[in-house]
Amino acid sequence: MTTTDFEYTEDFAKRMDDLDPFRHFRSMFHFPYVNGKEAIYFCGNSLGLQPKSVREYLDRELKNWELMAVDGHFHGEDAWYHVRKKSKPALAEIVGAHEHEVVAMNNLSSNLHFLMVSFYRPTKERYKIITEAGAFPSDMYMLETQVKFHGFDPADAIIEVAPRPGEYTIRTEDILAAIEDNQDELALVMMAGLQYYTGQVFDMEAITKAGHGIGVPVGFDLAHAAGNIPLRLHDWGVDFAAWCSYKYLNSGPGNISGIFVHERHADNTELPRFGGWWGHDEAIRFKMEKGFEPMYGADGWQLANSNVLALAVHQASLDIFQEAGMERLRTKSELLTGYLEFLIRKVGFANGVLEIITPNNPKERGCQLSLLVHKGGKLVFDHLYANGVVGDWRHPNVIRVAPTPLYNSFTDVFRFAKILEHSLQKFA
Repeated sequence: MTTTDFEYTEDFAKRMDDLDPFRHFRSMFHFPYVNGKEAIYFCGNSLGLQPKSVREYLDRELKNWELMAVDGHFHGEDAWYHVRKKSKPALAEIVGAHEHEVVAMNNLSSNLHFLMVSFYRPTKERYKIITEAGAFPSDMYMLETQVKFHGFDPADAIIEVAPRPGEYTIRTEDILAAIEDNQDELALVMMAGLQYYTGQVFDMEAITKAGHGIGVPVGFDLAHAAGNIPLRLHDWGVDFAAWCSYKYLNSGPGNISGIFVHERHADNTELPRFGGWWGHDEAIRFKMEKGFEPMYGADGWQLANSNVLALAVHQASLDIFQEAGMERLRTKSELLTGYLEFLIRKVGFANGVLEIITPNNPKERGCQLSLLVHKGGKLVFDHLYANGVVGDWRHPNVIRVAPTPLYNSFTDVFRFAKILEHSLQKFA
């Protein structure tokens, strides 16, 4: 189906929903209410919805704790000592990795700092980092403080590649040119896989190849990419990555993060890292001896023991992802977001009121569209919310909307367009 087949009618949206092989997944999630009515929820890029199965998964571990207490570490169907392993198959599928290359642990910013210990090894001559301009604050602050920790000035050491004048997204050739131009001083390429503000998907494969071509490691923050777009981290040769689980992975506010470390680093004991008891070889862990011996793969970057309750909530969502499959979800996502774009252009492009700053090529975006509101601004956003649309406002005048294929419908998109049309008529 192409955009020429789309129609701005409720009947068309309902027909699309009837044909949707994923329509039953919607009933697996709780939807919030706004002003007493079920919301049109387009904010999975900020916090995903709660799977209805979460309570069952959590109650199971609470019951294990109740009945076994400390024995729960080694007894029961999902003994806590090995509980991290249960999430590995789904995480490996979601990010395109081998199971030994991924592990769920800690939180996103913490994981990025821990990974930087290993992969940002500056010298007097090579100390600079390339990232994207306008990165999410977590990444900006992480890079800034890492650079300062090593005694460098962030204004000098951090190279931010920006869109060209008059453009909103960053050209791949400009990122590659920055890598080449700074090859004698560069120590690391570290940036988002999907830009949170514009929704642009970066060419991670090309960026990784360019970084490796000059001998520097390459890592990505996948907070807005994991569970949104198909990833091939192993095949692309990415050195490291981290992501959160509370956006598209629907695992609860502030819940556990995940990391990827390519298998070429799996047993490199010379690679610096901060050690912890849970990253130590589990076969000899209880000998309680000096001398850190990291586990093989990403597990060797663990520090503390697994957060069992957090992992239980995480697993509820991961099991849904395994049932759905990322590639199949992506097919629906491209169609759903394409329909959203079609309707926005129908209702919001007259008189230059709206502008979509997300790439129009489906291969260069996920499910999010970022709308630049030239007239009405926050009034338009507030009117959307008052009428049941939960999206995201970004200063100074951008509305982010993300129809998520697991739980959003074509009818959601149609209803949003009707409300947007009325909002623009009223305030723009």
